[in-house]
Amino acid sequence: MYSLAQSARMKGAAGEPLPTPFKGLARLDADFRRGEFSIVAAGAGTGKSLFAMNLATHGNFPVMYFSADSNAATQLSRAAALITGDPIKAVKQALLSDDFDAYNGALEERWWMRFNYNSRPSPAEMEMHLLCYHAVYGTFPHLVIVDNISNVDSGDAGDAGQYSFSLESICEFLSEMARETNAHVLALHHVVGEYADGLTPVPQSGLKGKISRVPSLVLTIHKEIDGMDSRTLYVSPVKNREGFEDSSGGTSAPYDLDPRTMRLKDVEHAT
Repeated sequence: MYSLAQSARMKGAAGEPLPTPFKGLARLDADFRRGEFSIVAAGAGTGKSLFAMNLATHGNFPVMYFSADSNAATQLSRAAALITGDPIKAVKQALLSDDFDAYNGALEERWWMRFNYNSRPSPAEMEMHLLCYHAVYGTFPHLVIVDNISNVDSGDAGDAGQYSFSLESICEFLSEMARETNAHVLALHHVVGEYADGLTPVPQSGLKGKISRVPSLVLTIHKEIDGMDSRTLYVSPVKNREGFEDSSGGTSAPYDLDPRTMRLKDVEHAT
């Protein structure tokens, strides 16, 4: 048992917000706090992986990224463009032509960032990688990204009920991981069919498997496309234990996507 005073002394880094590029969300007190578990959900191709990579590369802090949904070439190109500000087309061309030396210096400065590209990582494998991270660097990552939560191998899930139960179990595991490591654990997730095109606000009930019970923060993303290259992402806090929430998904922080560099930029007005 701990008294309140003892609890204050033992909390460690838990509750400490990570550096974030998302000022609009911060104004809504939608912070990514260490020791907590969050979900970012959107339709396929809407931009949830880009959102996660913008957060991961914003500050030079320890990151472990379980990239089950994207390969090394995709993640390397995105990260290099975000870190250097160079056009992603130029980065991809340099990577394909084996002329990538110009980017090595900038990327080596982010030696804290580590990736696992297994398409079906198990909870045991994830735990092993975190323990290895700690053994090498003397600290756990401050941010752990799981992309996507449905790619985590928890055994066979037959019917819809078993599938939902499996996702709930993974959420419990990831929440415990956050508490044990004092990392912020962010898991990406899909939405149900009626929101799959990414064009309408996604409510809390729109998460596939209805798994919003465990995370302390749930964000959903929808997009607005204006022409070939212009895209705005709207990020909605549909569950937030620490601040503003609107479970309908109707209140959001908007971000313009620069298609050249993959960077997300705050839009001053909110919707």
